[in-house]
Amino acid sequence: GGGMRGGRKVIIEPHRHSGVFIARGREDSLVTRNIVPGEAVYGEKRISIENEGQEGKTEYRVWNPFRSKLAAAILGGVDQIHIRPGSKVLYLGAASGTTVSHVADIVGPEGLVYAVEFSHRSGRDLINVAKKRTNIIPIIEDARHPHKYRMLVGMVDVIFADVAQPDQARIVAINAHHFLKNQGHFVISIKANCIDSTAEPTKVFAGEVKKMQSEKMKPQEQITLEPYERDHAVVVGTYRPVKKNVGAS
Repeated sequence: GGGMRGGRKVIIEPHRHSGVFIARGREDSLVTRNIVPGEAVYGEKRISIENEGQEGKTEYRVWNPFRSKLAAAILGGVDQIHIRPGSKVLYLGAASGTTVSHVADIVGPEGLVYAVEFSHRSGRDLINVAKKRTNIIPIIEDARHPHKYRMLVGMVDVIFADVAQPDQARIVAINAHHFLKNQGHFVISIKANCIDSTAEPTKVFAGEVKKMQSEKMKPQEQITLEPYERDHAVVVGTYRPVKKNVGAS
């Protein structure tokens, strides 16, 4: 996975989501600043930019929306991801660490990503990613049983979930009750046919939103992930939002 070379001028611009960038060249791509320069994670392209007026270079990694639901949501125009430099994130369904590595780039050295993955095969890859990226804490456990990893995880600002299980809303809720601070946020990727393969995706998404509402999770935004994923939505919201005072008490 070499960098993009060949004399074409690539310009890096900050995206409106802090910690995310756009590389403008012959084609525009979404990128994150590589916290381990010189290392690709999954064969992704890397772009090296000369630092203006100072020594050295800054390296960015291309973030492919066809391989990452979060990248797809960002390119789909999601209003808030709530993951920013310094954030503490609980990532449920970390798989081999592809998206996790970009989240680690975004939160940077001051942030933390607690990455939960149940599959031992994916978990091996995840542990390897975390060896170099020390702000990732890999946890090879079932996200249905947060008490098993409660000693490893502190309170977090954001839960990101991509667990593709029929009881996903419940899984996110029990993790939120354990680890998500009040007024913290959640970003949930929902694959319609994992919840109910016989129902219309829009009905499935609406049903999931209802379940969240019953768990003190207030969805505030929902977008579909076309053209990157079919019948997927990402729902973003706030956990235990502050109640607006209605009249004087």
